[in-house]
Amino acid sequence: MKKTFIFAILLFIGISSFFACQDDLDDIEVPRQLKINDFIWKGLNLYYYWQADVTDLSDSRFPNQGELNAYLNGFSSPEDLFYSLLNNYPTTDRFSVIYSDYSVLEGVLSGNTANNGVDYQLLRKTAGSDEVFGWVRYIIPNSDASSKDIHRGDIFYAVNGTPLTVNNYRELLAGQNYTLNLADYDGGNITPNTRSIALTKTTLAENPILISKILTQDTHKIGYLMYNGFYGEYDNNLNTAFGQFRSEGITELVLDLRYNSGGAVKSAAYLASMITGQFSGQVFAKQEWNTKIEDYFNDNDPEQLINRFSNNISGNAINSLNLTKVYVLTSKSTASASELVINGLKPYIEVVQIGDVTTGKNVGSVTLYDSPSFAKQGRSNRHKYAMQPICFKIVNSAGFGEYQNGLTPTTPQVEDLGNLGVLGEPTEPLLSIAISQITNVGRRRGQQPEKTYEPFKDRKSMQQFGTEMYIDKVPDGIKDFFKF
Repeated sequence: MKKTFIFAILLFIGISSFFACQDDLDDIEVPRQLKINDFIWKGLNLYYYWQADVTDLSDSRFPNQGELNAYLNGFSSPEDLFYSLLNNYPTTDRFSVIYSDYSVLEGVLSGNTANNGVDYQLLRKTAGSDEVFGWVRYIIPNSDASSKDIHRGDIFYAVNGTPLTVNNYRELLAGQNYTLNLADYDGGNITPNTRSIALTKTTLAENPILISKILTQDTHKIGYLMYNGFYGEYDNNLNTAFGQFRSEGITELVLDLRYNSGGAVKSAAYLASMITGQFSGQVFAKQEWNTKIEDYFNDNDPEQLINRFSNNISGNAINSLNLTKVYVLTSKSTASASELVINGLKPYIEVVQIGDVTTGKNVGSVTLYDSPSFAKQGRSNRHKYAMQPICFKIVNSAGFGEYQNGLTPTTPQVEDLGNLGVLGEPTEPLLSIAISQITNVGRRRGQQPEKTYEPFKDRKSMQQFGTEMYIDKVPDGIKDFFKF
């Protein structure tokens, strides 16, 4: 009996020692110079939407930390590692980004950027041409440009005297200070003139509510809202605008999203709830994550996958309109959370889309910091890197989310550089079409431009993470469940 007991003790010690040695082999330190790369790999391995499609992100790719360290050491910069791990970048994944300074990323997410106030689009002079020119879509209030003689519809062909091309536009327009050289538009001809505008960028907070007004047409009271970004800081401002619509008893709403490149999923759900109100608590949208995150949610907290219509914002009642039809103005720059609003409303009410085909961004992201949980709290103080990788695809309550090629308008209409009109005025071409369809008076379809141009870039798409759709924080509990 005594020998058996001693044998059992020795066996237990031996097994314990074996596993302790195994733990020591696997518990290799991450060298300081590889900390950022280690954060990048582990964050993408856990949260990246296409994780299963990237061989080097496979859960079985590296059997221990030592082999992962050797792999990470083969990259010259964190950016090189990050973009090498994206799925077929930039074709399949064209939206994931990394920032070396998370304060810049946080500014973009809240609408605070280095900005001179000119919102513009760049177009190719001819199809496939390397020569491009820009046109001013709108001027941001309280900006440097708002005090200068530059307005919607102005054309610029050069910066600091250098003509714009597909190769130099980014460098020329990135400066803190520059001069736009203007041109005349004459039936499709871009003719340089002698005018120029000197501009200076400042840190600018752009209120996404550019125009909110009520138009009375015959017996119709039409609310018009030009909304240019889904920033959570302005949710209450948006609710106030809808409160005015409701108190004035509007009968129809024209929602202008043609220059809105997206933003917060939560803000999109709030906007949809303001337009409606009769669907509170029902599913507005559903998120689809990679397999292991999806399985975790389904087993532990499936509600985290769902975004619902709401009747309040932080305890304040939402000013809902209870509409059964909405008119939405779009362009090629309408992206992400803007597309989510259109797609999320379609199973519930009639959505009349007027304008151009949208961008086609049906996937979203979340900010990952270098912290034990990848959340903002507890982030490393040794560097300021943060990632914004694509983490989920989003679908509506009917399960539809296949709009990666854009949402097609009910009434196609491309903006005409020769007839842009004044935003918010009933004669502005796209708004005029919406009013005609509401009142059954006038042209229900617009006249197509004499000449159209191939879109190249716009101000927001030139920014990293300029066309965004995101949730505001890393979901709870996941990192503790998945141990590295």
